[in-house]
Amino acid sequence: MGDLRSELSQSQTVALDTFRENLKDVLREEHDDYYLIRWLRARDFDLKKSEAMLRRHFQWRAQYCVDTILEEFDPPEVLKRYFPGGLCGQDKEGAQIWFDPLGRLDMKGLCQSARRQDILRFKICVCENMYRQFRIESERQGRRIDRICTITDFEGFSLRALWKPGLDLLNEIIALFEDHYPETLKRAFIINAPRIFPIAFALVRPFLSEATVNKVVMLGSNYRNVLLEHIDADQLPVCYGGTRTDHNICFGGQVPVELYCNGEGLADTEGSVSCTVARRSQLRVPVQVSKPGTILKWSFTTDGGNVCFGVFCSHADKEEEECALVPAQRVNSHMVTEEGCISCERAGTYTLLFDNSFSWTRSKKLTYVVEVIEATPLPTRPTTEDIPALTRDT
Repeated sequence: MGDLRSELSQSQTVALDTFRENLKDVLREEHDDYYLIRWLRARDFDLKKSEAMLRRHFQWRAQYCVDTILEEFDPPEVLKRYFPGGLCGQDKEGAQIWFDPLGRLDMKGLCQSARRQDILRFKICVCENMYRQFRIESERQGRRIDRICTITDFEGFSLRALWKPGLDLLNEIIALFEDHYPETLKRAFIINAPRIFPIAFALVRPFLSEATVNKVVMLGSNYRNVLLEHIDADQLPVCYGGTRTDHNICFGGQVPVELYCNGEGLADTEGSVSCTVARRSQLRVPVQVSKPGTILKWSFTTDGGNVCFGVFCSHADKEEEECALVPAQRVNSHMVTEEGCISCERAGTYTLLFDNSFSWTRSKKLTYVVEVIEATPLPTRPTTEDIPALTRDT
């Protein structure tokens, strides 16, 4: 499948060997040279920056259980049906092609129908499935396949899509791809770009690396001939100027209002608490955890707008500052019930933060439920000393 090292300069080869040595405590057998070189290239072969990036990535994989996410996470049906995109075919050099009909993305409808964390997990699944496909195609074709071309179709894109909470989430997805799947993009074709595209691009540009921006190819509506220079017609769907009729591309569309979630019923849940978080203020809800392994769960909705939410912990036997278990960030809890849970590794005080300090004019009505579920110890296996001796009647 080719020799990567023959393509590297002497200094790059030395950097690769040093990088592997520095990370030997976390690397596994499948982390070959091709895997490591992606992180080095993403940080211009700066060893310290590359190592910090990869170590953060391993921590992120553990936090989101990424290694098992394809088997354990079942995305909400609304995301499967209405989040546009799909793999289909390959370019003339074997790179897989991802089609993204972004102009048909109803991000506002999706945010009102699914939790933000589920949307992010769904996109992680997309990336992990893409890498699984790389391995399948590499084995099938007998050559290294580890890059993608993207074709992003802006047909139907309008000012309605420039909804700030949706753009914030889209930028978070872009940052996720940049931070955790670096040097995967080979080329990005933008087709059917509308007049307002420069506005949209300016809003996402800060989240793109310079290397990614340099891979963007801007096309209008007459894109067919350019695409066919890079992609054979039998690999390109008919709707994009090719001859291929079979594909699994989801074209998205407007999410039906009946699929929206509005959090109704949480106030009637046993143990629920309703209160108001005033403008320019925050609410901290302390929860005492006495046993390691305890599960802390939460559900909440807001009325009047979103809030910033996070979970922090402090421990009685430590004099350290609070540590963020769920970093504080704004969530659309006024659209859909926000839920989550963590496993508490140590006893101590765990604090749920509901922060409205960013809002100058609007108070938020908050309804939340907190559950503390202590781990039940498994029964111990009896030893021979625990079992009374049997005597035979004579």
